[in-house]
Amino acid sequence: MSSASLESDADRHPFVSRPHRTLVVLTIPVLFSMLAEPVAGLVDTFFVARLGAAELAALGAATTLLSSLFWVFNFLGIGTQTEVAHALGQRDTHAARDAASLALALAFGIGAALALLLWPLLGPLSAFMADDPPVRDAMETYLAVRLLSAPAVLMTLAAFGALRGLQEMRTPLWVASAANLVNAGLDPLLIFGAGPVPALGVAGAAWASVVGQWLGALWALAAVRKHLGLAARVPWGDAPGLFVVGRDLFLRTGLLTLFLLLATRTATRLGADAGAAHQAVRQVWLLTAFLLDSFAATAQSLVGFFLGATRVTLARRVAAIACAWGLATGVLFAGCMFAGEALTASLLVPPSARSLFPTAWYLLAAAQPLNALSFVTDGIHWGTRDYAYLRNAMLTATGTGLALLWGLSLLAALGGESLTGVWGVTGVWISVRAGFGVARIWPGIGKAPLRAQPPRP
Repeated sequence: MSSASLESDADRHPFVSRPHRTLVVLTIPVLFSMLAEPVAGLVDTFFVARLGAAELAALGAATTLLSSLFWVFNFLGIGTQTEVAHALGQRDTHAARDAASLALALAFGIGAALALLLWPLLGPLSAFMADDPPVRDAMETYLAVRLLSAPAVLMTLAAFGALRGLQEMRTPLWVASAANLVNAGLDPLLIFGAGPVPALGVAGAAWASVVGQWLGALWALAAVRKHLGLAARVPWGDAPGLFVVGRDLFLRTGLLTLFLLLATRTATRLGADAGAAHQAVRQVWLLTAFLLDSFAATAQSLVGFFLGATRVTLARRVAAIACAWGLATGVLFAGCMFAGEALTASLLVPPSARSLFPTAWYLLAAAQPLNALSFVTDGIHWGTRDYAYLRNAMLTATGTGLALLWGLSLLAALGGESLTGVWGVTGVWISVRAGFGVARIWPGIGKAPLRAQPPRP
């Protein structure tokens, strides 16, 4: 394919003539598909909170641990989305199909291996995350069931990456919505029981998630086959290349999840009430993060497409518009959170934990604009394949955050209450990430893939 032909394809893309409209049209279905998962988490939180503070703290610790494990493998989705987007810009359907097929096969295998490896370790993992025996027991019960869905979670991740790389944003919305509606619908039945269905407690919340996640994975697999096709044979020879691409993403995501995991551990070890309050704040943070990440996913696909077509100027334009929309959304979230503290506490926080909630909540609200920039610039740099830079930026942010969490642990050992401190440290962590993300584009520090190009002679 000649460069002239590729540039012609790029020039005909609707973003060129209607950039804001195109970004929003692509982002809206991504936003709602990402909204489905944290909303299901909020539904889980709502019902499990009725069981008590210990069960809610266990849910928070268990879902944080699972998210940490699954997010470490998010290169299966991020790497696939970028490779498919670049291939789309280059008009290379064969390369896109191979990338999607390999990622799906690896996702199933990694998910199954992860479940088999972790089942014997549930006791030590629960003890690591919580000190209170009731919290540990409930956490172990929940995890034993939820690990059944590990292959489904990773396959869905890979499939959504392939679809979004094709700029097919609506199908992941329908898949995620249906899967999480199933989860939410089964929650009250399985948690509290009805008729012949026994009350399973926190295990019921886990079974509801497992059913929904497997239904979603099968639908997502069928959608990739429809929109892109699957290779007749999995291109295992390309696996080393995918793991090279995923190496920096693996480390970057591992550092991110390590911080979130240890922040939750710091809060949970303060007691069941602190763990319950932290779970409520954390769940809303995840909700806003998923919403902000919708701009990141759209920017990733568009930046990848335009770089595949060798149009750096258009890729920079995507970056500017995506950051503007993300920042405005972050400011809106901050305002809503400042106004909605009392309502959120009444819905998600057990009475015994209410006094610990407000200050941590307001700290999170104040950090939302920077939170937006940290997520949107992540997506931009994924689209440029600038994985090593993101790894180094996350290393700096997480190193800073872990040092501050260690200081909080010392304070807690002396009897100081530090849930507010946990979210203060999280704000610092967010700020460092946002600073590095923006600086790579404007002014373009280091070997920036999106550095402004000199005008053509």
